[in-house]
Amino acid sequence: MSIDVLSVGDIVTDAFIKLMDDQAHATKDNKGRWLTMPFGVKIPYDHVEVLEAVGNAPNASVSFSKLGLKSALMANVGGDQNGRDMIASLENSKVDTRFIKVNTKQKSNYHYVLWYKAERTILIKHEEYKYHWPHLRPDEIPKWIYFSSISKTAEKFHDELSDWLIKHPDVKLAFQPGTFQINMGTKRLAELYKNTEVLAVNREEAVMVSKGDYKNINDLFDKLHALGPKIVVISDGPDGAYASDGNRRLKMPIYPDPSPPFERTGAGDAFTSTFVAAIINGSDIEGALQWAPINSMSVVQYVGAQKGLLTEAQITKLLKQSPRWYRPEELK
Repeated sequence: MSIDVLSVGDIVTDAFIKLMDDQAHATKDNKGRWLTMPFGVKIPYDHVEVLEAVGNAPNASVSFSKLGLKSALMANVGGDQNGRDMIASLENSKVDTRFIKVNTKQKSNYHYVLWYKAERTILIKHEEYKYHWPHLRPDEIPKWIYFSSISKTAEKFHDELSDWLIKHPDVKLAFQPGTFQINMGTKRLAELYKNTEVLAVNREEAVMVSKGDYKNINDLFDKLHALGPKIVVISDGPDGAYASDGNRRLKMPIYPDPSPPFERTGAGDAFTSTFVAAIINGSDIEGALQWAPINSMSVVQYVGAQKGLLTEAQITKLLKQSPRWYRPEELK
């Protein structure tokens, strides 16, 4: 079966621990925002929800499948029940799992999410897998690769992917860099950025990657395009999102929420994967910007990053019902 898009990145099981509103507090100081709870005591919690096969790339792979694309995932799991459950979950979402490597002597990634009101604090531990770009047969080569967050032990994997992309110029890359990849710096990943078709970052990440002016979106676009990406999309939370294809630069508001966000995990993954899916289907940045916020809006109405994902038909219906102001505007 031909593959439209192969998502690449780490996969994890998330255990969401719902904290009671009166058992924790959110505070803010000049060092940042903090979740505070009593120390050295027993604290009651509301409930736990375990979500399998999540992470930037897995979330995108499920989103692509939901949107009607032939979607596959390349990732690592351990030889344990959690790994088997994650593979089963992906297959249930019609994601091709042939590129998932089972590391029989290791554990699968398992994270704990402290869920307080609509926000979450995630306790993470990445298993140290050995990462290698595989040899793909001609019938396994995808039309697109969607590359996102991966462990710091995968540094050389980036070089292998870059070399492979140079040898396969017809394959397009969508790059949603994670924290480790941003910290690697643009010089270290120069070839990867140079071969990127779509680069997706939030506004804070755009500054970290480009060293540009946070307040000047055009400066951020200029510096990010200079790295090589043909299309750059910058999300900006409640203030919407921006996209540039090198010719046009557009600003897009968020889609109106039917109710306050229930839990915000996966909003960015839904936005970016939907934007990329629209581009894959032949849309320009104007059309992609109208699709993406709708899926993001839907995801935050549920727990986790995948339950609220929409089909193309559902997105089209909501777009037709959108208010008149829900349209992209040219940036000045």
